Amino acid sequence: MQDHVGSTDLTTKAKVRLLAYYLPQYHPIPENDEWWGKGFTEWTTVAKARPLYKGHRQPRLPADLGFYDLRLPEAREAQTALARQAGIEGFVYWHYWFGSGDRILERPMADILMTGEPDFPFCLAWANESWSRRWNANDQTILKQQLYPGKKDFEEHFRAIEVAFHDPRYIRVDGKPLFVVYRPQDLPDPQMFNHVFRSLATDSGLTGIYLVGGNNLVPLSQTGFDANYLQPSLTSITAILSSPKSTRAAIARKFFNAGGPVRVDYADLMTSFRRDVTHARASGDPTHLGVIPNWDNTPRRGRGGIVVENTSPAALREEISYARARTHSVNSEAIMFLKSWNEWAEGNYVEPDAKDGRAWIEAIGEELNL
Repeated sequence: MQDHVGSTDLTTKAKVRLLAYYLPQYHPIPENDEWWGKGFTEWTTVAKARPLYKGHRQPRLPADLGFYDLRLPEAREAQTALARQAGIEGFVYWHYWFGSGDRILERPMADILMTGEPDFPFCLAWANESWSRRWNANDQTILKQQLYPGKKDFEEHFRAIEVAFHDPRYIRVDGKPLFVVYRPQDLPDPQMFNHVFRSLATDSGLTGIYLVGGNNLVPLSQTGFDANYLQPSLTSITAILSSPKSTRAAIARKFFNAGGPVRVDYADLMTSFRRDVTHARASGDPTHLGVIPNWDNTPRRGRGGIVVENTSPAALREEISYARARTHSVNSEAIMFLKSWNEWAEGNYVEPDAKDGRAWIEAIGEELNL
């Protein structure tokens, strides 16, 4: 494992590398046709959303990019142009491996690797969780089970994505390809996974691999990873709802008990997140921070969803400023994450929409170019 630079506040000389999570579910696949109906994509869920209370902003509809199809290289190029305008260094593509070679939604990345376009940095994040019917508020029906067959499967997994690690566009930290594992605590033997990926990376001619554990802050002594990743999350929202001192929490519980959705103020969510950051920094484990622009997953969850209210481009800019001063840096480079670039059915995106236009893009660019 590499030596870590201490988690000190950044100086004005530190470079901020903002990486944006990217959802590839904007093209039809046979599995979604079977589960949800012919031609289903993320846009199907987005377009059918409706307001659930007075003032609820739904549906959220795209502007400049329209209802794009990620099978089209023009769509990917247009996204890249906007990301560059925002100062985003690269995309973190969600990657799905359910075990024994079972993959899904790999088409966009396969095309990017094959064509060499767009010429824009990227890395992979393994979304290692089962797929259920939670997108229509049913968590009980499992559509695709996340399995962990063992060491040979970790080896097969690495070899399946090895070509991406060698791509010159692949994002590196201290010379090593960056790979994120969404739920490291779900790995039955994280140390085995860590050993397999590091060994194969070296055998492959790489200088190593930079492993980041997802938004759960599992101690690095348990995983052997290089760093953790922390963002405002549903865990933070749960903390807000359980706090008896919060007036807004009481309001949120009232809405939840009345049938939902739960409504949480962005300022409360950020306050909870900042407490989490303080605890993470106290642990001594290197931790990269993330920011979210907004959240409303009612298109997927209906009244069982959560809506973060009073979000704005200005508020996001403030959170970027906060996070960049506290995130872990490697060789004077601060690695930060944006969740997300385009998760529209969670109301979690910065792509231009019909209400705000390019305001989110512009706010990020203004903050990063200070």
